[in-house]
Amino acid sequence: MLKLYNTLGRTVQEFHPRNPGKVDLYACGPTVYNFAHIGNLRSYLFEDFLRRSFEYLGYEVTHVMNVTDVGHLTDDADEGEDKMLKSAREREMSVWEIAQFYADAFFADTDRLNILKPQVVCRATDHIDDMIKLIQRIEENGFTYSAGGNLYFDISHFPSYGELALLDRSDLKSGARVAIDPNKRNPQDFVLWFTQSKFGRQAMVWDSPWGRGYPGWHIECSAMSTRYLGEQFDIHCGGVDHIPVHHTNEIAQTEAATGKKWVNYWLHGEFLVMDDAKMSKSAGGFITLDSLIDAGFAAMDYRFFNLGAHYRTQLQFTFESLTAARSARLRLIDRVAELMKAAGTDTSQALQEESGTQARVTDIQQRAGSASSYLDAFRNHLEDDLNAPRCIAEVWGLVKDDRVKPSDALQALSDMDRVLGLRLISEAWSKLEASREDMLTPDLLDLIRRREDARRERDFKTADEIRGILKDRGVAIEDGPNGTRWKKL
Repeated sequence: MLKLYNTLGRTVQEFHPRNPGKVDLYACGPTVYNFAHIGNLRSYLFEDFLRRSFEYLGYEVTHVMNVTDVGHLTDDADEGEDKMLKSAREREMSVWEIAQFYADAFFADTDRLNILKPQVVCRATDHIDDMIKLIQRIEENGFTYSAGGNLYFDISHFPSYGELALLDRSDLKSGARVAIDPNKRNPQDFVLWFTQSKFGRQAMVWDSPWGRGYPGWHIECSAMSTRYLGEQFDIHCGGVDHIPVHHTNEIAQTEAATGKKWVNYWLHGEFLVMDDAKMSKSAGGFITLDSLIDAGFAAMDYRFFNLGAHYRTQLQFTFESLTAARSARLRLIDRVAELMKAAGTDTSQALQEESGTQARVTDIQQRAGSASSYLDAFRNHLEDDLNAPRCIAEVWGLVKDDRVKPSDALQALSDMDRVLGLRLISEAWSKLEASREDMLTPDLLDLIRRREDARRERDFKTADEIRGILKDRGVAIEDGPNGTRWKKL
């Protein structure tokens, strides 16, 4: 039975989906005003591990993620400067260009990290009408007030406000934190719709029942999640920094609109930290995935590094620790390549070509044979609140166990990697291919490359002629969906 730590209640709980065999999953996506730093990417790696775990365990997952491409204040609590405008001014681009540029950069990063793309990626600017309709429902139910040209959510009308974050309502009522916005009745009240803000000439504005303006930040996640997943769904994810304000406000406004409990399970990933402080864009000097690649690391090194810590544990980042993760990952690839040699070319190539496809757990167990005990343990660690470090330990135990048949070990590793996402089989296969290339003379390698060039140019006559020459010289060519392979005759 799968168990997950639910922030709402602060306990590990058995997971029971609303609909048997199906999981509705919403994750807070990027705010596209700058590059994602590696601390941001840790959250998306956790959510990818969660989704892959569900799919491995046989669930059908509907994964929805928003893209915040509308004006966003530099402070989550309606304070600070508009992030989109700030970035546009600094880079001399329009806010629309800024949003597209950084959205493209974000998805390029997630592709390199082998993060599965959500089935639904919804942009805030495409859902303004949904936000307006949801705000109208909140207003009709008596949870709002207007002041200074803006529409606010009144937390005093929502008795369970702060339950997710364990906020003390007596402190909230006393106004323990100073309110910068003089229009607020309570410091924790928040804006649903801006028509007046302290920043003029807002580039992104829309007509609304409250005047021409733009939505508050929190409303977009409520509007888009309910549109695609309904008014009640299984899981909402995000970073721990979202708990006290953003997710707390999401719950309040959504349940105020619907009158129903909104989300059953709240899962939050911990910070990536450097020198005892979380990595943040506002602090400046943050590290991007490109920074790591420029320093000589691969994207998979960073993915492997993250798997070394539980998602609810802060992860200390240093280049020394990333170097150690890279060395460990490369050792693992070497070991998988050795298993491929022992298993034989046909078995290894078949696994490489099917890697990434889905399989039922029962089928996996049957095919893994002598490695099935490792798969049992692997699954148990997944079901124990996604214990990735223990899963990695099972991988190491498997590759070092000489009692397991190489073909069984490879099958088990291939299936474990459906969750880990490390491309173990394909990278080991590439390593073998590279080592096999070293066994051919330069003139034979040149013939293979010339044939590949001819195929790309659709000169199949020349390609067939070169195939014949290679065969005469003891090299067989096989063309498949994953490229051209060769073997000595």
